[in-house]
Amino acid sequence: MKQKLLKYGKIIIPIIIVLVIIIMNFSKTEEEPEEIIELTQEVEQEEPKKQIKIDIKGEVKKPGVYELKENDRVSDAIKASGGLTENADTELINLSKNLKDEMVIIIYNKNKIEELKQELKETKTVIEYIEKECSCPDTINEACIKENISEKQTNKTQQPSKNNKISLNTGTQEELLTLPGIGESKAQAIIKYREENGGFKTIEEIKNISGIGESTFEKFKDYITV
Repeated sequence: MKQKLLKYGKIIIPIIIVLVIIIMNFSKTEEEPEEIIELTQEVEQEEPKKQIKIDIKGEVKKPGVYELKENDRVSDAIKASGGLTENADTELINLSKNLKDEMVIIIYNKNKIEELKQELKETKTVIEYIEKECSCPDTINEACIKENISEKQTNKTQQPSKNNKISLNTGTQEELLTLPGIGESKAQAIIKYREENGGFKTIEEIKNISGIGESTFEKFKDYITV
């Protein structure tokens, strides 16, 4: 009997040892993911998102400076400022852009956007959406969609100068077309206005013409006279 036990013991003991090793390794493998998850959570807790301040202006209900978190979106800044007004137009705004400290965001009104679109149409521009130049009215607007605007088939072959101003009352259509922001329809509207109203009394009077707002006027006011 004793010999049998010794004989079978030599076989059973190694098997038991192997099983014990397998069970220990399996238990260790099961525990490791939990340890990794705990360590990851600790790292995340130690590195909170940086607080930043942004300045949002224009067509939002509560313009001002707001404190948000780094990598929040422009849409988050709009929510923080009370949301958009009824007159807001975000066509040129990248709502998904990440925020950064000291960022300036300007939300334009519908009239400003229509005025800009009309200018682009009259100067026959082609807009390509690439990360180069900003076509927003304000170059400081960091939420603006980046665009590269290239003029094609434009009539502006000769630019006016401050020393050789164009008269709103006597300038030809070709001369008026050389003014920044003035296309064929606006040039014709200027000529029609002066004929129907006995001429312009001041250069500011040109803003009475539909489609010529303050931003357009600022572009060519130094190049015109009455």
